[in-house]
Amino acid sequence: MPLPESPQWRQKATDFFSSSSFRLKQAGQSAGDNIADVAGKVGSVVKNRWAVFQEARQRQPPPGETVQERFISAAATTGVLLRKGITETREKVAVGKVKVEEAAKKTADKSKTILNNIERWQKGVASTDVFGVPIEATVQREQSGKAVPLVLVRCADYLVISGLSNEYLFKSEGERKVLQQLVSLYNEDSGAHLPDGANPIDVAALIKCYLASIPESLTTFALYDELRDARVSIADLRNILKKLPNVNYMTLEFVTALLLRVSRKSSLNKMDSRSLAVEFSPLIMWQQGDSGTDLRNHLRLTLKAPPKIVDTTSNTTEWDLLDEDDADASSQIPLDDASPPDYSSIEVIQSLIEHHNAIFTDANETVWR
Repeated sequence: MPLPESPQWRQKATDFFSSSSFRLKQAGQSAGDNIADVAGKVGSVVKNRWAVFQEARQRQPPPGETVQERFISAAATTGVLLRKGITETREKVAVGKVKVEEAAKKTADKSKTILNNIERWQKGVASTDVFGVPIEATVQREQSGKAVPLVLVRCADYLVISGLSNEYLFKSEGERKVLQQLVSLYNEDSGAHLPDGANPIDVAALIKCYLASIPESLTTFALYDELRDARVSIADLRNILKKLPNVNYMTLEFVTALLLRVSRKSSLNKMDSRSLAVEFSPLIMWQQGDSGTDLRNHLRLTLKAPPKIVDTTSNTTEWDLLDEDDADASSQIPLDDASPPDYSSIEVIQSLIEHHNAIFTDANETVWR
């Protein structure tokens, strides 16, 4: 069944066509300004040469030079200048035409790409985006041989090599602008490698942002209640998780394997299995129709670029205010009127971390060299 058109792609298309119209108009104006400028110069030349004729007519010629000779000399000079001006005008017209044609071609090419992306979204695969796209569609499109999105693989590999000992890993917030750049990087190329010297805190935050962005929880809505009821039984958890789609199952195994490794360095990073479960339970388990926990909404807001134009006459929502350029992107999640923690979900995720190898017996256990 085709998926509904993505609001994200609809907005991209609207923004692009609006800006493209402006660029074409700007290119035309640029060409027109050039032509007008040259034409003005030619007009000045004609006016100046006429003044020379008038002056020559009134003054007595020097000995040996007749008025006729002076007219002939002035006319010849004027002819050269006029020919030069006309040639320059033609060149400017040609350059202006090329500018408009180039802008039109770029607009047409980009339009074709956007329309193709929208069509692919409607068929279930949305361009190259990975954030905000169903996890199955991402894995299917990547065709990497792994049942785990490559953005998670790249982030986990990076952290295992360089960042598991950072204090409060997965709890500290990353830098908003850096996260937005990384999201753009992976939306363009899901197999991209992280930039050299990336801060492990930002990389860890990117994993959380990805999990917060997918439309359905990793454990699926259908198994939410069953998993909560089975939180104290390893055998029950193991059997229930076998009902998950393969991509969800393998990705859940991969993420909790990483969290297990992080918890084993808790003496350095101060993040034990309980602390990690508190951070990840709202990102891995939530109910259908859940508008979003404070953490999930906060991470989604982190990915949202600030608006370019603020309409002060319209009714501004709290989300719009948080999205302004002067908003403190590094501020902590507000605690007032916060949703109460889902302790049952926390216990489920804690069990998946602590008893990972006993629960995921049917998976190829994730091993980092």
